[in-house]
Amino acid sequence: MFSFSFEDLTLIGLFLAALEITGVIVAVHAILNTRTSQGAIAWALSLVTAPYLALPLYAFFGRRKHEVSQHPKRCDEISIQETTSYLKTQWLPFHKELTGRATLGRFMEKLSGMMFTGGNAVDLLVNGRTTFETIFAAIDQAQDYVLVEFFIVHDDDLGRELQQRLLDRQSAGVQVYFLYDSIGSYALPQSYRQELVASGAMVHAFGSPNRFRNRFQLNFRNHRKIVVVDGKTGFAGGHNVGNEYLGGSKRFGSWRDTHLKLTGPAVMGLQTAFLENWFWVTGEIPELNWAPKPTVSDANVLIVPSGPADELETCSLFFVQMLNVAKERAWITSPYFVPNEAVLEALILAALRGVDVRVMIPENPDKRTVWFAAFAYMKDAQTAGVQFYRYRKGFLHQKVMLVDDDLAVVGTANLDNRSFRLNFELSVLVSNRPFATQVAQMLTADFDECHLATLEETTSKSLPVRIAIAGSRLLSPIL
Repeated sequence: MFSFSFEDLTLIGLFLAALEITGVIVAVHAILNTRTSQGAIAWALSLVTAPYLALPLYAFFGRRKHEVSQHPKRCDEISIQETTSYLKTQWLPFHKELTGRATLGRFMEKLSGMMFTGGNAVDLLVNGRTTFETIFAAIDQAQDYVLVEFFIVHDDDLGRELQQRLLDRQSAGVQVYFLYDSIGSYALPQSYRQELVASGAMVHAFGSPNRFRNRFQLNFRNHRKIVVVDGKTGFAGGHNVGNEYLGGSKRFGSWRDTHLKLTGPAVMGLQTAFLENWFWVTGEIPELNWAPKPTVSDANVLIVPSGPADELETCSLFFVQMLNVAKERAWITSPYFVPNEAVLEALILAALRGVDVRVMIPENPDKRTVWFAAFAYMKDAQTAGVQFYRYRKGFLHQKVMLVDDDLAVVGTANLDNRSFRLNFELSVLVSNRPFATQVAQMLTADFDECHLATLEETTSKSLPVRIAIAGSRLLSPIL
């Protein structure tokens, strides 16, 4: 039996009192700095009632808007502002109005700060092998520079193949710019980076401690996946760099994802998104090719970067508007379904209008808490007519949206709070019927690999599962 002296009990009491006072003080900070009322309430309640649990979580996940106040979208750096203003003048000759969608086009341009451009070719890259074979072929043809930006880079077979191809181009006089996320690529060994640096490549981590005042901060990740070669060819989509994206996951086996290859003026948008993050990390503006050339194809494309440095919640508003303009169908795929209230209501309203609204999510989750949280949002959506398809063939990681017969989106943003408010994301909006037809065919094949979830399946859960669902929903502001 343990026994405590009066002095021990006094110290324990003082410690608990100090912990409670700290929780109250931090709760006030959360209320003042958290963007949503739901998030503020969740943090405040947990910090006051269970500070011993909530304080460490807040240290890692607490949102602090001023952490990104010096990002180019917020700061007054003349050099980056002059550069981005110049870039927009270069795009003007290629600017296109959306036929029959003029209002949507103007809205999206104002929201994103980018321009719809014509004269683009867009290639749909289905799954990892096709994606990386195409990316590596483009890197091998680079003459001037290669821009590489990924959330996750593993030191495995695929990661080392990317490294070797970059080393080969650097040795041939091609300048390599390599940006990776410090949290997403936490396991990337120093030797991987050192080999690239030794060859002359410019290598930097996004979100290194000197860029955040809170060294424990796990929010504000760079979730974008961008590759640009010579300012002529660009890639974006859901793939990170790792064997699992080639179907080499020991846990899931098959891994379903989608990427895009772009040529034409839209590549300038990818470069601009890369440039903003590169400048934030390094304070430098690399010399790049800003002379876009149209292709014989004529797809209208808009690059939509989004992130916590935006004045508005760009990512969330983007999804809401896409759902609002849907007349016949809105098909969405995402590995996670933890929408905010605005997106959930837009899904419900679209279904009530008679739009064919489908959401494809995994049958087998990679994150159990997020998987439980989804059930809390599915019930209302299913009641309104939204159909949920559970992908069964491995793990579904793609982030794709199809609206009617002319609009398609491929990007990095998931249907969750982290993508809407906490991560730097990138979506590629394509207005082109032939491309939309390809996306429809791809998604139709994916639906054939799915199980259509019923409302009864969503609601008929055991008591322990219902408790897990309710608890996971409380955590939705930080999931």
